[in-house]
Amino acid sequence: MSTTIEPIAHQTITPAATGSRLPSFPELFAKTAIAHSVTYMFMGIIASTAMNYREGFARPEIACYMRQLSDPRVMAGPLFQPIRGLIFALAFYPIRQALFGRRRGWLVMWWLLVAIGILGTFGPAPASIEGLIYSSWPALGQMKGWLEVVPQALLLSGIVCYWVNHPRKWLDWTLGILFAVNIILPTLGLLTRK
Repeated sequence: MSTTIEPIAHQTITPAATGSRLPSFPELFAKTAIAHSVTYMFMGIIASTAMNYREGFARPEIACYMRQLSDPRVMAGPLFQPIRGLIFALAFYPIRQALFGRRRGWLVMWWLLVAIGILGTFGPAPASIEGLIYSSWPALGQMKGWLEVVPQALLLSGIVCYWVNHPRKWLDWTLGILFAVNIILPTLGLLTRK
């Protein structure tokens, strides 16, 4: 028995699987903001430690562009991630039929984030096609950033799609607690800063 694979360009988007439900905007916003904030902090901690951001950001060619890790704005960065979650949710909502209730919806979401948000930005963001062409940063140094942002996009996509498709109380509580920690720790760090 052979099966043929229809090229993606010829496929049509059909309604989500029978019996699946599409998220309301408030649900999608909350789950996207929480998942983004948690995966942002998780990947940020791993990347800043593994790639020694403290030393790297202090290099003159980077210091003129990136704030140091001790800067209050950098410390407050996690507090602003729910805003990015809102932006992502606003982008996901109109195409939710293509993302939720589907076996590979998470892969579609991940590719959209990578294609539009990482590689194909309109401005010369580091590690984007425009950044690689127009910025003076070494290309290899820029591409090292992919080690942080591509897996974060993957985690975000997987968590949001799983959470929407399989709502579970334990997942609500786990991610809710991680989100609260994600907000409380930077707030305490800023309040106790000398």
